[in-house]
Amino acid sequence: MATPQELMQLGNTLIECCNQGHEAELQLQNNHYSQDAVSVEAVAMPGMDSSEAVGLEAIQAKGEWWFNAHEVHKLKAEGPFVHGDDRFSVIFDMDVTNKESGQRMQMREVGTYYVNAGKIIREEFAYALGE
Repeated sequence: MATPQELMQLGNTLIECCNQGHEAELQLQNNHYSQDAVSVEAVAMPGMDSSEAVGLEAIQAKGEWWFNAHEVHKLKAEGPFVHGDDRFSVIFDMDVTNKESGQRMQMREVGTYYVNAGKIIREEFAYALGE
């Protein structure tokens, strides 16, 4: 459990790191994620068997895949929006190009981060799925 102020502080740190780019995000994960954290996507990413990445190494590998597969033109994180004493959410707006297809996309998603003992233990991403 955390206080609303602790959740806000961690959420603001996450937002600042995400807005600074991939290297800052990796540093955030190393410092503020539990080693056994879980990351859950709305659906499995291409080439992956599951929508879940379990453990910090798997979460970082998923992030590496994503940043290697996309050219990021813009990434903006907004929030945090605190809920209860164990989580906060962040809204992400992205403008990216898929390197393989060349398709440029504007994406919006909500990430919800669960916190225990000052560390992120779970992140869940929700977004509109294309048809």
